[in-house]
Amino acid sequence: MKDDSRATVLYVDDEELACKYFSHTVGARYRVLTAPGVDAALALLVGTGGEVDVLVTDYRMPGRLGSELLQEVARLYPHIVCMLVTAYADKQVLLELINGGTLFRLLEKPFDMPSMLNALQLAVQTGRERAARRQGLMAIDESLAFLAHELNTPLGAIANFARGIERRAGVADTPAAELVEAAALMHENARYCLAILASFVDTVRLASAGPGMQAGRGRHAASAGQVLAGLLDSYPLSASQRAAITLAIEDDFAISESPNCVALILSSVLGHALRRLAGHPHPLLLFTVGNGHISLNDNGAAILPDLPERLLHDPITNDSVAEPAWSMIFCQRMMHSFGGNIDIGIVGNGADSETTVTLSFPVHIRNEHD
Repeated sequence: MKDDSRATVLYVDDEELACKYFSHTVGARYRVLTAPGVDAALALLVGTGGEVDVLVTDYRMPGRLGSELLQEVARLYPHIVCMLVTAYADKQVLLELINGGTLFRLLEKPFDMPSMLNALQLAVQTGRERAARRQGLMAIDESLAFLAHELNTPLGAIANFARGIERRAGVADTPAAELVEAAALMHENARYCLAILASFVDTVRLASAGPGMQAGRGRHAASAGQVLAGLLDSYPLSASQRAAITLAIEDDFAISESPNCVALILSSVLGHALRRLAGHPHPLLLFTVGNGHISLNDNGAAILPDLPERLLHDPITNDSVAEPAWSMIFCQRMMHSFGGNIDIGIVGNGADSETTVTLSFPVHIRNEHD
């Protein structure tokens, strides 16, 4: 792990003095790693490749050329921005590297240090832009899978209600009240789908904007209580489910960054609780808004005991869509995207258990609600 916030540069040169000079010159501004050749650099990258931002390599070295290292790094560590330093090189090889996109800059040796520092600054900036684009694309991909996962249940319910209405409408003595109730449930589920889609659009816009976007730009801040009230108004709850839910606002606060994304997260948390409470004789759900947090406590069957640990480490893949915990892992990713967090507390086992899911918001995106 990096021990500071500086960008990491890997410098590869078979000349020991050149490595020492590079480290001494740029070490105050960047974290510098060195390697004496291609094989040593690749071995070093096995453990540190994810931390390296920029690679600077000499071209002609004993054993293998720097161009071979660039090709390997482009294949194995595409996030690393590569620069080549050379006093002589095969023109065709260099053209292939540049045209193939594996080389960011070509510097002549002996290099001019001010030019090197300028090139490093540009390389770090380019690397951060690449990382932002990758993170945005990953967030969009995860959001698409999450959208399909979250809409599957209400859309399935709509289809079932529609088939039921079709069957009942053909029976002469079917009470009109049954048809009205089924139609109302279809409407509520459809309204929830539309709300989820609106939140999803907001999520994609946030992911596409990447780092540097001003909090709340293009969005209206909402208090935590307002977000919860809107969720309970749009979520397709049965009368008994709504009666089991209590909302306690102890200390309301404003959510200034992407309240629609927060609503999306809360809808998933609520959906999990309702599924675990299915068939419970006395279901209870308590939403609490405190100082910078929103929590949901329920007395349903215990949530997966290893989920808190999995929230931090499990990848999100299409193969895991059927896993009930999958959307909770996505929600943790979303909370982390703006500096928040999800904590899960479990008390008891089986039918006597209670689960509390708490969304904590960072100070810099919330303000006291007037």
